[in-house]
Amino acid sequence: MNLKLLGSWEIKKANTSSALKKFGISVTSIVLGLLFAGLFVLITGKDPLKLYNEIFQSSVGSIYGLSETLVEMIPLALCSLGVSLAFRMQLWNIGAEGQFYMGAFGATYFALFFSDLPKLIMLPLMLIAGFICGGLWALIPAIPKAFWNVNETISSLLLNYVAYFWMAYLVYGPWKDPKGNNFPLTKTFPDSATIPVFGNTRISYAIFLVLIIAVAMYILIKYSKWGYEISVSGSSRKAANYAGMSYVKNVLMVMFLSGAVSGIAGMAEVSGVLHRLQQTISPGYGYTAILIALLARLNPFSILLVSFLMGGLLVGGFSLQTSGFPSSMVSMFQGSILFFVLAGEIFNNYRLVRKKA
Repeated sequence: MNLKLLGSWEIKKANTSSALKKFGISVTSIVLGLLFAGLFVLITGKDPLKLYNEIFQSSVGSIYGLSETLVEMIPLALCSLGVSLAFRMQLWNIGAEGQFYMGAFGATYFALFFSDLPKLIMLPLMLIAGFICGGLWALIPAIPKAFWNVNETISSLLLNYVAYFWMAYLVYGPWKDPKGNNFPLTKTFPDSATIPVFGNTRISYAIFLVLIIAVAMYILIKYSKWGYEISVSGSSRKAANYAGMSYVKNVLMVMFLSGAVSGIAGMAEVSGVLHRLQQTISPGYGYTAILIALLARLNPFSILLVSFLMGGLLVGGFSLQTSGFPSSMVSMFQGSILFFVLAGEIFNNYRLVRKKA
């Protein structure tokens, strides 16, 4: 389809787009998003350069800042890897936040009620519990989607609130620490239920899980038969069924795995960082993960890089409050970047050419 413009130019559909062009458009979109957000900062009377410098210094300008950025990167990358798998099949899993909560819930159950288990048994059990709870939570919107084509976007989004309030019920009620000065949190996990960390930092060994899952997902998508089925099923349900691929089975499996990876993120957060379940275990990791997956174009290795950048933005946002900037500035930055990245897709899919005489 050609879109006509005035004069001798027209917009034509581009059949292919090189990797270099895509990379250039992504970088330009991010820069424009930052400049756009900086304009609003300027309007409010603040200095955008000071804000950029504050974010940079607090996130990667010191060893402590760098380590905190990596701490934030772990849940972001895991949730992003999870949702990116679903997005590859055109399944819009917006429920990573809820799946994150349910993974934390499953892991906490074993930490609280099987506290005598040794670490070598406890941590794998918590990991499996997080995996299964996150996966089962994602199956709830997956089943009506697979059998009755119910839109999964709204159902997975609404389940985030159910998971959040379920966890709030636990930390305000039956799992509340009686010695916690009335704060909504559970008892501190025993040592056997905590993931070791590097030196004096808060970076847990869960970062290895991020790398392993990213490599495994890349191989799955790029080289496995099932990865090919995911791509075909996402393009056309009829074509998949005609080729002998089970669309229903693929929807259920992809959504389960997508939620399970986000569930692992929840387990890693409570076991590796917080060492207890509390009401505020996530500043919106599951929602930011959607932005990261889109920015990274669903590539597992690009997700690691973008997660690091977004982790830095989060760390920078925490420090902004002490410098007179509202922390919501970071949310505005993220929204601006997403807007320009989505707009940049036009240049990947279309090109401006001169009409032939």
